[in-house]
Amino acid sequence: MFALRQWWNQHALRTALIALAIATAWAVRETGASPIYEVYRWVTSPLHPGASRRDVLASSYTQELQQQIVELESQNRSLRQLLDAPRAETGASIPAAVIGRSAGEWWQQIVISRGSNAGVQVGYVVEGPGGLVGRVIAVSPSSSRVLLISDRTSRVGARVSRSRATGYVRGRMGQQVIMEFFDKMPEVREGDVVVTSSYSQLFPQDRVIGRVVSLDLSKSPAPEVTIELTAPLDILEWVEVVPFEPSEAPEDAPPAVLDSGDGLTP
Repeated sequence: MFALRQWWNQHALRTALIALAIATAWAVRETGASPIYEVYRWVTSPLHPGASRRDVLASSYTQELQQQIVELESQNRSLRQLLDAPRAETGASIPAAVIGRSAGEWWQQIVISRGSNAGVQVGYVVEGPGGLVGRVIAVSPSSSRVLLISDRTSRVGARVSRSRATGYVRGRMGQQVIMEFFDKMPEVREGDVVVTSSYSQLFPQDRVIGRVVSLDLSKSPAPEVTIELTAPLDILEWVEVVPFEPSEAPEDAPPAVLDSGDGLTP
């Protein structure tokens, strides 16, 4: 008995390790090592954070793709609005993206993605979803500069669509512009649509400018109204360039109605 105890004291650890090895081998054979792998993965996971990093990267990539989808859907809506808008019958139009504008000239000029290589010329009219945007004042092979009708130097011959009361629209550096009338008592009211008139030299007639939002018919020296532009000049993404050759003003056109504003001089 003493000899057996002495042997056990000398070989107990070795015997236990052999038994553990045999049990492990049996478990691997019977279960395919999945329980052991799970234990190993749980014990060592803090030392191998690569999987979590991959998950984060995959999630970020998915969010980026979702954002791109949202952006493409927005551009698609803008293009559909542009295609659905009424068009001037002056020739084939040229679609273009707005690719530039500066903070100091936000309401004055934009740069578009089409130039002389696409057939754009100085004097062509630019329209957007909703109505008139401006006119081309400078052209390079791959881009063009557009003077907006909101620029304070801009003057556009205009009339009230409902009553045909005439005057001219002048920009004031914002989404709203002013229309001054020639008659002392023009027939106009809030909600009236204002379009370009036959007096306009630089724009084809009957192009939508905006809607009347307020009136000041007692204004001196001429009655005037405030017009909300129907084309969203502050958030334009796509426009349509319409071929147009400036015309001579009718002989009975008042001097004040003659279009002006080339964006090149103050």
